[in-house]
Amino acid sequence: MLQVNNISFSYKVDSTLKNINFSIGQGECLAIAGESGSGKSTLLKLIHGEYDLKEGEIYWNEEQILGPEFNLIPGPDYMKYVAQEFDLMPFTTVENNIGKFLSNVDLDKKQERITELVEVVELEEVAKTKVKYLSGGQKQRAALARALAKEPEILLLDEPFSHIDNLKKQSLRRSLFHYLKKQNISCIVATHDRDDVVSFADKILFLYRGESIAYGTPKDLYQHAKNNLIASFFDEFNEFKISEITDSQKFGIVIVYPHEIQIVKSSDLKGIVKQSFFNGDHYLIKLGFNGRNIFIKHTKLLERGRQIYFQIDELIMQKRVTNF
Repeated sequence: MLQVNNISFSYKVDSTLKNINFSIGQGECLAIAGESGSGKSTLLKLIHGEYDLKEGEIYWNEEQILGPEFNLIPGPDYMKYVAQEFDLMPFTTVENNIGKFLSNVDLDKKQERITELVEVVELEEVAKTKVKYLSGGQKQRAALARALAKEPEILLLDEPFSHIDNLKKQSLRRSLFHYLKKQNISCIVATHDRDDVVSFADKILFLYRGESIAYGTPKDLYQHAKNNLIASFFDEFNEFKISEITDSQKFGIVIVYPHEIQIVKSSDLKGIVKQSFFNGDHYLIKLGFNGRNIFIKHTKLLERGRQIYFQIDELIMQKRVTNF
């Protein structure tokens, strides 16, 4: 188990991270989400032992992870960190990069391991190509494979799919996270992209200006989004005053996703269609409502200027009232 106990950290005067606590078990996947500058990459580097902690402690099982004051080379042997800058050997092949730290005692076994990882990251077609000739996305996949080569107990990934095109990204995610679960490898992924982790993470930790503002399963955080930062990670969202959509005089804001608004024949809530955006299996409809724009999902194109009536399930208001 990885335990992060009440850590705080700053590069200069202002705090970068404040009182962060969480734990993950062997084989679990944790996503760290948040805006740029929220502290995601710094947190990964602290876990990897690249900085010295002044407040708090980090443990893997019962071993404390310490920084450069105690270790000349950061990162314990059982941990691998894949940063956004790839530390690959440009003048050797993908296979040689993956096998760099593997034993040469049994060359057949070494090659089997390399071939297995080439398949995991879907680089079969360029396995014997020198890294300098690869695209950014291919280099990123090669870096992932090399990190997995010596079977780490925990893997730290910083925006691991950011350079990979959409054609490969979906299948690569499934392949990589399936492999990690199969091998019981713990994983922490820092990302700003919901698709990277929502289907695969056991828990998500949300950071905002260096502080933890939410921690839970993807499903629970999605269904009970308590502020607009969390809601925006999952989807487009609307904010309504409680008094706008109910007879209640209570104060507060309700977060409502576009698919949670139903078009009906008659209602006290109505809007004017401003624009329809085709989005594959649905249209995202922009409505003018109470002097602002809101968005709903609908199966058909709606003509501009049309007045429509809509309603919102009362259960949603019980889940997502926020003053953030």
